[in-house]
Amino acid sequence: NRKELKMLEKAENEILTLRKVLPSDLNAVARYRVEFLEKGGSMDGCSNLRRYDDMNEWYDWIQKVEHRETCPEHWVPDTQYISVRRSDNKLIGMLDIRKELNEDLLNFYGNIGYSIRHSERRKGYATMQLKLAKEICRNMGMKKILISCYKENPASAKIILRSGGVLENEVVDQRNGKILQRYWITL
Repeated sequence: NRKELKMLEKAENEILTLRKVLPSDLNAVARYRVEFLEKGGSMDGCSNLRRYDDMNEWYDWIQKVEHRETCPEHWVPDTQYISVRRSDNKLIGMLDIRKELNEDLLNFYGNIGYSIRHSERRKGYATMQLKLAKEICRNMGMKKILISCYKENPASAKIILRSGGVLENEVVDQRNGKILQRYWITL
């Protein structure tokens, strides 16, 4: 589709940086959260951001879950990233990477969760963000990654497929009864 290619080229020309969250990013993260709360959506890849009104508490949480020694027992180490557009330093998206999978992550959710703010969707940023995440995963020594999306979200499925995803199966998310599609991407 010509329109999608143009949007992807534009995103690649503006180039996103995918990096860990810094304390100086917390105001931008708060605005990202508000946009999601106002527009709706599942806020994937945000390390429970929806639950935190206080951004300093959320920042403490992402620091805690990044390391095995401080990670809660039921959790796996999880590194939080933000996607920032270089041309204006705007926070475009969020993404978290889990190098290992517990049973729930393996059966349902995968290694990567991601989202793009509502006002920046349909511009190719999710594809660029996932491309950058694949590079990080490769550098972490990962050989393949699991990503899932709800069947009712064909835009996300298209991004995963475009990024090399191969559908393994569909499962029912026991939290909400929705169908999840599980994709593997070889790095």
